Amino acid sequence: MTRSSQIGFAVAALLALISTPAFAKTTFNAHLTGKNEVPVRETRANGQALFTVSSDGTTMQYKIILSNIENVVSVRLENGAAGATGPEIAVLYGPAAPGGGKVNGQFATGTLAAANLVGPLAGRTIADLVTEIQAGRVYVNVVTDDGVGPTNEKPGDFSSGEIRGQLD
Repeated sequence: MTRSSQIGFAVAALLALISTPAFAKTTFNAHLTGKNEVPVRETRANGQALFTVSSDGTTMQYKIILSNIENVVSVRLENGAAGATGPEIAVLYGPAAPGGGKVNGQFATGTLAAANLVGPLAGRTIADLVTEIQAGRVYVNVVTDDGVGPTNEKPGDFSSGEIRGQLD
């Protein structure tokens, strides 16, 4: 290898390191319950959300596990601190038709990329999402709808969310 090609290789490697976000933490999770909802929901439903940032920092793999919940119509990331509500920033599942029945177990998996970010994070990067998570401003919200009568009346029918949890 010539001296100039060694320098070129070193510069390329350095640029790759500079352009790849370095995260102190690359895995995030949330425990989802009705007690975390705003307002609090009386429900037996609960769940787990697991997120892992890719090695290049451009995507996040996620897995949503739910139990004792019915009629899930969407699972979303929303931008807000614990105890506060906020706008949707990504859809992880849905929208689905109401009245889907009982769910127990792994519910949704996928990959989240910058193109999937909406609302205040539209046009931003996964690194920006990670910054929001690390600041305590991102939660997972599971919305339910039985498709019958008024909403927000009972488990399986909470249109603003039945269970939620902050990512950390």
